[in-house]
Amino acid sequence: MTESWSFLTNHLEVLAAIERDRNIRLRDLAVRVGVTERTVQGIVADLTRAGYLTVARVGRRNRYEVHAAVPFCDRAQQERPVSRLLGVLAAE
Repeated sequence: MTESWSFLTNHLEVLAAIERDRNIRLRDLAVRVGVTERTVQGIVADLTRAGYLTVARVGRRNRYEVHAAVPFCDRAQQERPVSRLLGVLAAE
């Protein structure tokens, strides 16, 4: 039986995947996270507006820069940078 909830949000999964591969395609992100490509587009837009990502066009592809020093947007965690959680996820 699979659970209908997860500890990690889609936003965090997308940010962590981009942190691992700055040149990843949205299509590949969607497959990795298990959502539609349109959902990933919305998540990338959210993360960009919030200051966690910068997107630059390089040829026909996008290159992403993660701004891990930006603090969490959650009230309970707003004093901590997102890099702390990304570091835990990267230590696989």
